[in-house]
Amino acid sequence: MQIHLSRSAKVRAFVFAMAISLLSACGAERPDVLLGYVEPAAQPALGGSDAGTDNSDSDDSGDGSSDDGGPERRASNVPMEKLAVGEQPPQFILFSFDGVGVSENWDLFLKTADEVDARFTALMTGLYFLADDNKTEYRGPGYGPGESALPFGGTKAEVIEQVEYLNKTWYDGHEMGTHYVGHWCAGTKNPGKDWSTAEWNHELDEFFRLMSDWKQINNISDAPDLAFGTEVVKGGRTPCLEGGMGQLFPALGAHDMNWDSSKSARKPGVYWPTKVGSVWEFPVPYTWSPPLNHRQTALDYNYWYTVNGAKDRPQDAPKLRKIVKRSYDYMYQRAYEGNRAPLVIANHFNDWSGNAFNPATADFMREVCDNPETICATYQDVIAWIEMQDQAALAPWIALPPVAVDANN
Repeated sequence: MQIHLSRSAKVRAFVFAMAISLLSACGAERPDVLLGYVEPAAQPALGGSDAGTDNSDSDDSGDGSSDDGGPERRASNVPMEKLAVGEQPPQFILFSFDGVGVSENWDLFLKTADEVDARFTALMTGLYFLADDNKTEYRGPGYGPGESALPFGGTKAEVIEQVEYLNKTWYDGHEMGTHYVGHWCAGTKNPGKDWSTAEWNHELDEFFRLMSDWKQINNISDAPDLAFGTEVVKGGRTPCLEGGMGQLFPALGAHDMNWDSSKSARKPGVYWPTKVGSVWEFPVPYTWSPPLNHRQTALDYNYWYTVNGAKDRPQDAPKLRKIVKRSYDYMYQRAYEGNRAPLVIANHFNDWSGNAFNPATADFMREVCDNPETICATYQDVIAWIEMQDQAALAPWIALPPVAVDANN
């Protein structure tokens, strides 16, 4: 199914992109800022009390069928099989997209993923469940009703269009996560980096309320329901990669969520995720970029900031595309030939700097997801796969050093 953009939706996508540009003071997303956290004293045991827990995001029936006879959801692409000792793990790649506002790039990735049996994670923004006329229904931590750093969902028709895209994405087998709601970054009066657990709980409560009650809040009756419930959202990425683990993770646990992908890597290279309490942390890699000849936080916005200060310069698009594609290729090659750690590819659908980033990411998806022993999967499926493994088989791979640390690694 191809969904065509209305003119108003295209205008909203442009406004969204420009609003992000104005947040360049958001320090945690700048490439010269490397966030970190204290690693737990020991790697959690694999195959223990959590072993065999099915956290995959496939249907309860296991075959993608719907209990009510409606559309069928595509099944997981991850074989839930245990490794033998000495056997190589698959090379997992985790594509995720912050915000997922309606745009032609959403169509691009739905099509590309379908071509190579890839899965990705759509990180939903709660603002897009609210029509502009009803924006006062949202109140962020420390803010008044209707305040937000980014635009809301537009007209009722645009909110419905957003839901139609989400439903298509869900039925195609992709994962749904959260990008929270107000996008409160450094430079706003109460940024997420300073939030307490109570404030993160409040923001998540707002996100899930907007997600579950969007039709009632917007007084919409003649539209399809959201095809999935709040219970499928098990993780996300915070705006601008902000928020302390000590404050955020208890809120995730309180909402029955088990993964996060918000932290810039605590050390250079690609390495296996770490479980902190009940939450798996998949950091955004900080790796060597051959075309830049230095290490770089591997997020599209950060590449943009490094090359031209996050200025909207379409003439830089060919250069940026080459930099991003070659950097992703290098990370993949090193992980595939090395420790086989899951590779996080963090992106947006925004048309920044002449749509510099999405074509490069789509080309990378198209080229690698069909490769032998490579699976482009969801966070939930990768977690389920990790937790079912015997420690004797997987621990030697986790113990291998990070890869893509430098030019010779």
